[in-house]
Amino acid sequence: MKKVFLIIFLAAIVTTACALPIAGAAYAMPAGGFDASSYGSRAAYMVDYDTGTVLLDKNSDERYPIASMVKIMTLLITFEEIDKGNLSLDEKITVSDYASGMGGSQMFLDSGTEYPVADLIKGVTVCSANDAATALGERISGNIDTFVEKMNTYAKELGMNDTLFCNATGLPGLGEQYSTAKDVSIMFRKLLSHDKYYEYSGIWMENYTHPDGRVTEMVNTNKLIRFYKNCDSGKTGYTDAAKHCLSASAKVGDMRIVATVLGAENSKARFKEMTDMFNYAFANYEVRTIIKKGEAIPDKITVNKAKDEPIELYVDKDVKYFTRKGLATEEFVKVELYDNMTAPISKDTPLGKITVTDKNGNIVSEGQIFSKTDIKKQKFADALEKVLKNWLK
Repeated sequence: MKKVFLIIFLAAIVTTACALPIAGAAYAMPAGGFDASSYGSRAAYMVDYDTGTVLLDKNSDERYPIASMVKIMTLLITFEEIDKGNLSLDEKITVSDYASGMGGSQMFLDSGTEYPVADLIKGVTVCSANDAATALGERISGNIDTFVEKMNTYAKELGMNDTLFCNATGLPGLGEQYSTAKDVSIMFRKLLSHDKYYEYSGIWMENYTHPDGRVTEMVNTNKLIRFYKNCDSGKTGYTDAAKHCLSASAKVGDMRIVATVLGAENSKARFKEMTDMFNYAFANYEVRTIIKKGEAIPDKITVNKAKDEPIELYVDKDVKYFTRKGLATEEFVKVELYDNMTAPISKDTPLGKITVTDKNGNIVSEGQIFSKTDIKKQKFADALEKVLKNWLK
């Protein structure tokens, strides 16, 4: 069972919000809105980062080659391995002959030389280095074939059902490889959840010094990092088959937008289309934060045999809702706390959830509720002390 509470003071804050569809469902653009059919690219897709609300969709489920945007998955798995403790940023990887000879976009790694993981991540993120991507894949899984299996397995776990990887780089001629604008956006949104990624994604240009003193100039392939002030991340891709591709993100205030373009005719066109999408989203939509990550939730919870009460609760992420500017309706916030819990309980154990719904009951945002500290089990002495305190009142 769950205990359900309606947070009245929060509901009052959001009474001017626009009703939205379920997060992730396609949102129908109003007449006169942004029209993706005018795009020359094969496919385009744009969503709100936090809620997954779709703002633009052109052929988003059609399968196409995506070239170097494959490296989004390579980076994602790398950061996941770091989070799991299986890899560290300062660990040094010895570059194999195979990795150093990848060709295409490179940071020109020396075979047999050790490079820190952080530097390899930088090379992949900034200049789309095939040699660095391959070195990371070999370190994580032992060889590239096994790493590719890992990439495809993780893609399925993320719901990327129209994606197939055959290498860690996106280089052509190594087997069948494809994805969709929607699937690329899924994995890019997941990559964006890793805060460390932004330390590399915003670099425009850097002279990288190799262990032997050689210098390689790295320039970000995502030109929006320099020419669109709100863009802080992205990954390009190009081959003759894929044409010009880009998945990028920009943030204004609390609102982050993620957009993907596949198969533009030239590089200028992909950046122009992406800029148009970002401009439209920020001009016409807004996101409002209901409760911030880590902020105390004003509800009490009862835990059987808990030593300390009241128990401080917080939400694990910013709970937001996304709305078109200028429209009004009602939004509701609910806190659901799980019932019949018994101490001890780790602070990493969910104790409930907070949801924001529109007037039709559609969930537009949600987060999990946790205790700020471990909930310790009450001992006999603790129980006796409570009894005495109550008796003496």
